[in-house]
Amino acid sequence: MTFPEEATLIPGWLEPHEADALFDALMRQVAWETHRIRMFGRMVDSPRLSCWIGDPGASYVYSRVRFEPRPWPEVLAALRPRIDAAAGVAMNSVLANLYRDGRDAMGWHSDDEPELGPRPVIASLSLGGSRRFAFRHRRDPARKAALELPHGSLLLMAGDTQADWKHALPRTAKPVPPRINLTFRRILPSP
Repeated sequence: MTFPEEATLIPGWLEPHEADALFDALMRQVAWETHRIRMFGRMVDSPRLSCWIGDPGASYVYSRVRFEPRPWPEVLAALRPRIDAAAGVAMNSVLANLYRDGRDAMGWHSDDEPELGPRPVIASLSLGGSRRFAFRHRRDPARKAALELPHGSLLLMAGDTQADWKHALPRTAKPVPPRINLTFRRILPSP
C-alpha cells in the first residue's frame, strides 16, 4: 500500500466535544442542496448534499458548472484561523458535503481545477460517521492506499498530491451515520 508523500492525516484534530458541536451546528446552519454536475456527458444529481461557501469572488468551477459562494456560517468563520494555521495557507473557501449514509459517495477525482493553482493545499475536516477514503496514483493505478477518516480528523493534501493522485469516498453497504466533510481551499484570483 502506497500513501501520497505530501498527504498527512491528523486524527483527533478537533476534540470530540468540539467535533460534535460543529457537526450539530453545520447540520442546522448550512444551506444543504443537491448540486447538478456533468458526468459522462450528461447532467446528474451529485450523490451527496453540498454547499459552496467562501469569500466574495471565490467562485469555483467543477464539472463545467460554476458555483458562487454562499457567506460563511458563523461556526465556520470562527474555525478558519485554526484551519489556516494547520494548512499554512489562508483559505478563502470551503466545500461542505453531507453524506447522509453509505450510499452517498464521491467518485475518483483530483482537486486540480485551474483556480486552485498548480500545487494546491486542501484541508479536509471529517465530522460524524467514519468513512473509508481511497487514493489511486494517476499514472500507476496499482499504487493505491485507503484510510479511515474518523470524526474530528483533518487530512492535509499538499504539493503534488492532486497532480499525482486521485481520491474517492466509495459507497459502502455497511450502516454508517451521516458524515460532514469540509474541504477548505484557496481560490486564486482570475488573471
